[in-house]
Amino acid sequence: MPTLRIEQPSDDASLEQWRHVHNTIIPTDPLSLDEVRERVRRNRLAVAFAGDELVGCSTVRPPNDDTTAATVIVRILPAHRRQGLGGQFYEHELAEARKLDADGIETIILASNTDGLRFAESHGFVEFERYVLPGDTIPFITLRLS
Repeated sequence: MPTLRIEQPSDDASLEQWRHVHNTIIPTDPLSLDEVRERVRRNRLAVAFAGDELVGCSTVRPPNDDTTAATVIVRILPAHRRQGLGGQFYEHELAEARKLDADGIETIILASNTDGLRFAESHGFVEFERYVLPGDTIPFITLRLS
C-alpha cells in the first residue's frame, strides 16, 4: 500500500486540486475557487497524494456555534478507493481534529456516496441527521463517531 503525502493547500494551484476532488465527490454542491479560498480561512483543508498522484482531499472543521463537535470529512477519488488510502488519510485527519478540544467527531457524506457511507460506518460513525440543501434532491448525512 502506498504511503500518503498529505499537504495543506498553500496557493491557488493546490486549492484548485482540493476543489477538483471536492467537486468530483460532491457534484451536487460544486465550489468555486473563491469559495475554497474562503473555506481555507476557517477550516483546515488538506490534499493527499500517492507519489505524485492526487488521490483525495479533506476538511477538518473546528467546533462552532452550530455544533460542539469537530467535523472530519475525507474524500478519496473513486479510482483510489479500497486501497487503504482512505484509512491512512482519515487517521491523520482524525488526529488533527482531536487537537481541537471538541465534544465529539462528526462527518458529513452525500447520501449517493455509498462507498463513503460504508467507510464511515465501518469506522464507528452512526447516522444522526439528514438534510437537503435548497434546490437539491440528494440529502447529506451527518454521522457521529460513537
